[in-house]
Amino acid sequence: KFLLGGVEIPHSTGPLGHSDGDVLLHAIIDALLGAAGLGDIGKLFPDTDPSLKGISSEAMLGKVLGLLQGKWTIVNIDATVITEAPKIAPHRDAIQSKVSALTACRQVNVKAKTNEGLGYIGAREAIECHAVAELRPA
Repeated sequence: KFLLGGVEIPHSTGPLGHSDGDVLLHAIIDALLGAAGLGDIGKLFPDTDPSLKGISSEAMLGKVLGLLQGKWTIVNIDATVITEAPKIAPHRDAIQSKVSALTACRQVNVKAKTNEGLGYIGAREAIECHAVAELRPA
């Protein structure tokens, strides 16, 4: 199962992880926590906690949004997914819509890049994602 931004994308493999492995939502969670000065995903959801094994990234995002509620408003989210496969372009609108709905943020942008065949990403052994989020006091 390959999840990206809460959208299931047909692909022969999916990321390995302690949770459901949605790298886009994980990057967004880290961006939100960082912008609010609340640490990072590993602090809040340690992979050493067996009760979190298989946790939904959407559930993790929901918990983070709860921490922001009443204190911060999300102004925008911008993310870059780096992968050779699957192709993101056919799913980009659905991913952006899903992230927008999950975060109640209207300004969401998701870009896709390849690693031009280099390294683990180029060999289709890994996927990488970077995200930034702008917050303003609520």
